[in-house]
Amino acid sequence: MTKSDPVNVSARVVERLGTLQAVLFDLDGTVVDTIPHILASFRHATADVLGEALPDDVLMHHVGVPLARQMRFFTDDEDTAERLLASYRAFNHATHDEMARLYPNTLQALESVAASGLPMGIVTSKSSHMAWRALELFDLGRFFAVVVTADDTTVHKPDPTPVLLAAAEIGVDPGRCVYVGDSPADIAAARGAGAIAVGATWGVADKGRIEQAGPDAVIDDIGSLPALLGLPEAPTRAVRI
Repeated sequence: MTKSDPVNVSARVVERLGTLQAVLFDLDGTVVDTIPHILASFRHATADVLGEALPDDVLMHHVGVPLARQMRFFTDDEDTAERLLASYRAFNHATHDEMARLYPNTLQALESVAASGLPMGIVTSKSSHMAWRALELFDLGRFFAVVVTADDTTVHKPDPTPVLLAAAEIGVDPGRCVYVGDSPADIAAARGAGAIAVGATWGVADKGRIEQAGPDAVIDDIGSLPALLGLPEAPTRAVRI
């Protein structure tokens, strides 16, 4: 990825960014590049349980909501959905560490935000176990004051509850938070919480779907986030990706 200037930023959004209290992120497809791994896991599960290959856009269309709910888009049968979930998880957990990657500018962006003193949090539809596995794999847990997962709420994105919980746990006004995410569910959750919704185009949804969801700003690289927030960039360092 190469950095690019943020687009679609109104004067009102710029004004809101001037009173920012915290920065929240989705995890998969936003901070950590697990999109190819998620796709491989869906391909495995549907071939294993359904005995057929579904189009990739069908498999990935609902990424951003909890996994068990996603399986319901492939079948109306409870038992089949459970078998899909089990097959997905078996493959995903066994191959996670070898297939997950860190986006090239993730570490630099997080270091820039951390240097500003703004607290950060993760709001993900991933399970707690797998969210922390990804964070620990790349030593990212040190950046985040809170990690809200699918295990922490009874309702999930696109409902705003997980974003509201993260803001409450940090102790900030959700209207003075940015939430960065790569799916329409992320944008809807941010908007519902009153947060500044920043669409990420490098993850699961293409730029057209992200813009259609109505974010306050769109960026094409996580490395562009500090500039959007009016922060200086941290020095570039070599990282394992």
